[in-house]
This record gives sequence, C-alpha cells and structure tokens, in this order.
Amino acid sequence: MKFLFDLLPVIIFFAGYSSGLVFPEYGLNKPIEFATALAIAASVIQIGWLKLRGKPIEVMQWIGLGLIVVLGGLTLVLHSPAFIYWKPTAVNLALAGGLLITRFVLKKPPMALLLGKEMKLPEAMWDKLMWAWVGFFLLLAVVNLVVAFNFPEDIWVKFKLFGVLGMTFVFAIAQGLWLARHLPEDTAAKES
Repeated sequence: MKFLFDLLPVIIFFAGYSSGLVFPEYGLNKPIEFATALAIAASVIQIGWLKLRGKPIEVMQWIGLGLIVVLGGLTLVLHSPAFIYWKPTAVNLALAGGLLITRFVLKKPPMALLLGKEMKLPEAMWDKLMWAWVGFFLLLAVVNLVVAFNFPEDIWVKFKLFGVLGMTFVFAIAQGLWLARHLPEDTAAKES
C-alpha cells in the first residue's frame, strides 16, 4: 500500500498528461504544464496528509517534495519542460548520494540499516548490495536524461512511469535472486 501511495504523484502526472488538458487562463498552456501542476499539488497534499495523520515523513519524501516544487515550479513559470525532465535524475542522484553519504560519512552500511532486521549478511555483502543500488540509481539518472532529451515528450512521460517502474522491478528481482544465493545458511533456512 505504501508503494502505491508513494507512486501516486507519478500516476497523477501521467494521467494529467494523458488527458491532454490545458488551461491557458491559468498559464497551463501545454499538457506537460497541467501534469506538472497536478504532480505538485498531489505531492503537497500527500505530505500534508501524512503530517495530519501524525505519520513519519521520510527524508526522501521531503527531497521529492522539494524537487517537484522547485523544478516543477520552474517548468510552470518559465514554460519549459526541461526542468521537470531533470526531476527523476535529481531524485536518483539523491538516492545514490544518500547511500554513499551513509556509508562513507556516517560510517554505517546503509543497506544493513534498511534490511538488517530481515537478514544477516557480512559487511562485505552489504557493501556489494549498496554498490549495486548506487550503480542502478546512477543508471536510472542517465537513462532518464537520454530519454528526456532525445525522444518525444510523450515517450518520456510513459518512460517516467512504466520504464522506471519496470527497470526497478527487474533490478529488485535480480537483487533478490542474488541475495538468495549468497545468504548464509542459517539466514536462508529462516527465510524458508
């Protein structure tokens, strides 16, 4: 359920763009501008909803909100989609940077902090897992820019939802298979 809740602004962005609606009287002259305005509103409402319910708001949710407000705002004010094109890249760079900062500045294995309650691995394995995710986030950051600036806008909008989601799903499955092969025997037995 949390996964869908986190994905809601992207789904709303996609739906808004796909509707083809524009509202020139409000300065929303292109479908990408309407979709961006919807995503900003959805993100603000989402964080507001969490605050009202007393739920914790994760650092990446704050970063995502800040990026959509700033980059989406620039898209709306300057009528240039280039800024919103950069948002997925900025989020993926923040994710990769967060893992690296946690590992090398805070001196804690970030993947162990995230998954350590579910499984026990040697520190070297946690580091391999971290590097795999850092590489994946960097790959997503680059692929987003390639698609955004070399393909039609509607292709980028579809990629933003379906491409990134599909790539993440495949990568997570591959990570799960890799982890299953490398889990210590006692952890693997508990998982079964």
